[in-house]
Amino acid sequence: MCGRYAITLPPEAMRKVFAYREQPNFPPRYNIAPTQPVPVVRLHEGARQFILMRWGFIPGWVKDPKDFPLVVNIRSESAATKPSFRAALTRRRCLMPADAFYEWHRLGKGRQAESRAYLFRRPDQAPFALAALWETWHSPDGSEIDTVAPLTGTANGLMAAIHDRCPVIIAPRDFDDWLDPVADARAAESLLRPPPDDLLEMVRIGNAVNKVANDGPELQEPFDATRVEAAKEASKPPARTPRPKDDAQGSLF
Repeated sequence: MCGRYAITLPPEAMRKVFAYREQPNFPPRYNIAPTQPVPVVRLHEGARQFILMRWGFIPGWVKDPKDFPLVVNIRSESAATKPSFRAALTRRRCLMPADAFYEWHRLGKGRQAESRAYLFRRPDQAPFALAALWETWHSPDGSEIDTVAPLTGTANGLMAAIHDRCPVIIAPRDFDDWLDPVADARAAESLLRPPPDDLLEMVRIGNAVNKVANDGPELQEPFDATRVEAAKEASKPPARTPRPKDDAQGSLF
């Protein structure tokens, strides 16, 4: 958690909220997945900067990323003590703009288990900021990769019904305190708390979001059981009409 999210607002609307200098022109994305390039806002030379980074944090000491597990999320409770994230929490804090993220609720066990997808967004569908850490990984050949991952914490009341973890969301009034590497690290850590229960709404959606290749507004349409059943019926092969049995006379010809 979280393993997929979306940025669908016009670039100018996003720029207004996060107040960075750059003027990127990026298309709406409804199904952003790990290892893909993602927009990040960080503090650079005293001003907020928009930059693309690879989603999947790689600590600086890693020799070969192929031998290191993909870090999609970072637990906020242990980030200050783990060597992989301690320095980044102190000096390389950033924001990942989003206007929705997805979570799955698994019901049952074994082959009978069912996984239901849910969309989390603000009721007014305005953007929000995921707290994140970034790191530049240097390869032996001299190339560099900027990597990032969001921080998660204990689920709030809304999410607790389907998952025990929740992304940390930074309020706009706290952007400066979170981004400033000179700010007291303890003050920044105090922002790592669950979002208010009424900040987001939860909407059950279909399972099209499960496939990374699916990336359109239809992914966020509310789940419709009637439509799903109709699609199942339409996909069934036509029933075979039984052949009539011939009587004794007909069998002679």
